[in-house]
Amino acid sequence: MARILDVKGRRVWDSRGRPTVEAEVIVGRGTTALAAGRAIAPAGASTGSGEAKALEVAAAVKNVNTVIRDALRALSASDQPAIDRRLVELDGTPDKSRLGANATVAVSLACAHADAASRKIPLWKKLAEERRVALPVPQIQIFGGGAHARGSVDLQDYMVICIGAGSFAEALEWTAQIYAAAGARLRRKGKFCGVADEGGYWPSFKANEEGLVELVGAIADAGLEPGVDAAIALDIAASQLWRGGRYQLALEDRSLTAEQMHAMLLRWIERYPIVSIEDPFAEHDAAAMRAFTQAAGIQVVGDDFFVTRADSVRNAAGACNTVLLKPNQVGTLSETLACWDAAREAGYRAIVSARSGESEDVSIVHLAVGWGVAQLKVGSFARSERMAKWNEGLRIEETLGAKALPFPARRLFKKT
Repeated sequence: MARILDVKGRRVWDSRGRPTVEAEVIVGRGTTALAAGRAIAPAGASTGSGEAKALEVAAAVKNVNTVIRDALRALSASDQPAIDRRLVELDGTPDKSRLGANATVAVSLACAHADAASRKIPLWKKLAEERRVALPVPQIQIFGGGAHARGSVDLQDYMVICIGAGSFAEALEWTAQIYAAAGARLRRKGKFCGVADEGGYWPSFKANEEGLVELVGAIADAGLEPGVDAAIALDIAASQLWRGGRYQLALEDRSLTAEQMHAMLLRWIERYPIVSIEDPFAEHDAAAMRAFTQAAGIQVVGDDFFVTRADSVRNAAGACNTVLLKPNQVGTLSETLACWDAAREAGYRAIVSARSGESEDVSIVHLAVGWGVAQLKVGSFARSERMAKWNEGLRIEETLGAKALPFPARRLFKKT
């Protein structure tokens, strides 16, 4: 049995040119090193108030190289729950504010990678054990707004889901065509302003609904049928819009009550092939979230609303029907898995998600595959920190071959 021999922390740089934490864990037998695993902590721009706290990077790296290293040395590399319990106990706060969630999540994931490497298997296989797995369905950003594009549009993400695709590879191929078509449309109309944090286009729209019109047009321009081959997913990130007791749509100089926001989103669902909406209301607005979930008839996703906490899912009482899983929101792999377990117990779906500040780390792809989470949200179809993850999914799909379960897109979003 391999044990943890050493834990190292270092400062590295994320996709926005900001510092973050990388952890490296060396495992072996006796004093002989057998394998190592590395992981990098991401960081979000749009964050829920209940997220675990990241420390200033120098302090977090110091914690990895001192108290965390001392606490984890000699632990079994294969006992992830024990590793994560030690991290939680060592921190001793409800929000990881002593050690820093950026320190604990990097170490937790690095331990998992190191154990998998010592067994000479990929992380997804370690997590799946003997279960058959499928590739997750991608949610891919085409237009970025909100906190990802300095509020150029009020909505944070306009995404596509290739609901008719028969494989992960086909979903990516179709998305590449949609992404290219959307860019061509923006440039042709003089509405292209650049690229947002997650690689989606930074558009110049006069109204938020214009993004929906353009997405439908881009799907059609790509030779695909809107609502059959590809559909729309939105991240409203409504907590970012909540000011003065109302939802403020700055682009349109409009101020909406929860009831007006509810009505607007339902109109959009009627007019456009929308199959998923994330955080349609602010994180505190549980009553509005419940009412919308009951009325919408689509996938309603909680991000800031749940912040990857199992207790929040258990107490949802019908608010949302899908949970976003972001390991750095809670700080350890085991706590993330506990949230996924709570979601399954509640009959909720889940989506494993990246953050706006990302890196070449591909851990989340392995989590989605290994845990059987049927959807994956990485960002757009551009920038290497995003493409590294999509490409890792392609490699896993190729490795699985005929052993994979059927790609779940058509089942998840089947028309009733």
